[in-house]
Amino acid sequence: MHVNDSNSMTTDRRGFLRQVSGGISAAALLSLLSEDGFVWAGDETGHTSRRVYDLKPRVPHHAPKAKSIIHLFMNGGPSQMDLFDPKIELDKKHGKSYFEKIAGEVENPSTAGALMKSPFKFKQHGASGMWVSEVMPHLAKCVDDIALIRSMFTTNLTHEPALFKIHSGRTLPGLPSLGTWVTYGLGTVNQNLPAYVVLDDPKGLPVNLTQNWQAGFLPPVYQGTRFRSKGSPVLDLKPEFQEPASITRLERDLISQLDQLHKSKRPSQPELGARIASYELAARMQLAASDALDLSHESSATRTMYGLGEEPTDSYGRRCLIARRLVERGVRFVQLFLEHQPWDNHTGLANGIKSSCARTDQPIAALLKDLKRRGLLESTLVVWGGEFGRLPIAQGDDGRDHNKNAMVTWMAGGGIKGGLTYGSTDEIGFAAADQKVSVPDWHATILHLLGLDYQKLSYYRNGLEEKLTSVFDGRIVKEIVA
Repeated sequence: MHVNDSNSMTTDRRGFLRQVSGGISAAALLSLLSEDGFVWAGDETGHTSRRVYDLKPRVPHHAPKAKSIIHLFMNGGPSQMDLFDPKIELDKKHGKSYFEKIAGEVENPSTAGALMKSPFKFKQHGASGMWVSEVMPHLAKCVDDIALIRSMFTTNLTHEPALFKIHSGRTLPGLPSLGTWVTYGLGTVNQNLPAYVVLDDPKGLPVNLTQNWQAGFLPPVYQGTRFRSKGSPVLDLKPEFQEPASITRLERDLISQLDQLHKSKRPSQPELGARIASYELAARMQLAASDALDLSHESSATRTMYGLGEEPTDSYGRRCLIARRLVERGVRFVQLFLEHQPWDNHTGLANGIKSSCARTDQPIAALLKDLKRRGLLESTLVVWGGEFGRLPIAQGDDGRDHNKNAMVTWMAGGGIKGGLTYGSTDEIGFAAADQKVSVPDWHATILHLLGLDYQKLSYYRNGLEEKLTSVFDGRIVKEIVA
């Protein structure tokens, strides 16, 4: 095609197609960028088609069993056959070679040894007769309130990718965490406290650091907020000097108006909105957060029950009690971590497990009892577990290596059938054998209990409907749901 005009350019067929294809590519790029919030996606009337990302309560997909969740994450990989899954065959075959049968599933083959029995004794507890190791005497008294899953497994036996898997659904960094997805889907009731609170260990951060509670590609307003268990919950939360309440109110109103004016001229920047929301929340938190973390309001009997003022229970007990006070005040998701990897017992298995249980067993049992007596357990889902399990063979003389084929977890409250043991492993505890539960199944079940459909909870990004379970099929473990 040729256009001959002294006042115009000559365009042949090739040039025409090049211009058209360039326009289509530009339009496609513009669409993708607008979906991710990098360009203005409004129309000629000045209205944008993008949704507002905030923490206001949202209607769930179906009637929820639970309104909030407390996730007790056990960093390092607790040993299933030493805590909840006794194996008679391990006792019988202790010291016999087994490495050649599982060689491809061992992270450190050079230190692999023979089959190793548990150093602990087991008993059945409660009306349900659930098996629990002697190192958890306090939790043993609560078994009729928990559903124990002994047939869970994961896909990676290295800490970093396994942590990414359990927290964000894939063995990759940079993805939204479970708590982020929950708050994105449901918002929160209490607008004076963060929707998603992380109570990490004062001794240090876990492996993968703050990536365990990141927002990833979701708007940053949904990421976890770290609270300190002692002192001011958030640094620089309180002003340096006191002023009349009326002056503070006027200052905040003026700042809010200026922020909204600034934001209205930049409607396609979600980070800006999240930053403004975090500042506004910080202002509201000055009273709410300090009150939530003030344990002096608790009775001496309650503080004693959690192990406060005693070692080694004080630190974890304090965080468990704070978790109860936070969900009591409408916080949607509370997550507790331990420092680095205390459950990673490559050596000194017996002493390592005793130490971790001594720190956490009494506080966790107290949390369950406290929630129950206050009528909060019905609406609060409590989840316990790590990123993988341990092998039935010895590592060195007295440790266990990582195991992705079998791990143990339990849930309580929030629509869970208490006193239930679900699934099993093979005769030596190496692999899940029946009623297997994958990480996507675990995620789907947690979301279901909170009123969220894991297939519908999605975020459109780069032409894909991103989900917590990604492209993996999930199964709601309905057998443990009341």
